[in-house]
Amino acid sequence: MIEHIAVLKFESFTTKNQKDLVITKLKKLVEIIPSIAEIQVGYNFSEKNQGFDIGISARFGNRKDLDDFLYHPSHQEVGAFAKEVGLIDIISVDFLI
Repeated sequence: MIEHIAVLKFESFTTKNQKDLVITKLKKLVEIIPSIAEIQVGYNFSEKNQGFDIGISARFGNRKDLDDFLYHPSHQEVGAFAKEVGLIDIISVDFLI
């Protein structure tokens, strides 16, 4: 099993409603992309957040499933929307669990 973790940072002008919509769109991917075993998405409340607003944790059966997710058109659409509303940085890590 693979754990995929990502944190997203947005511009200061990005509204909470826009971020809420990014979260909603990310959560709905589990209904669209069959390779997602599990996904959690939410606001980062850590005081050590370094400006990163949203955290994502997703699980996949193998690397092919992860790649299917990363390059799936629906995932790409969410990424494009996030950039439209002010996404400026992403950090991600992937590891075996």
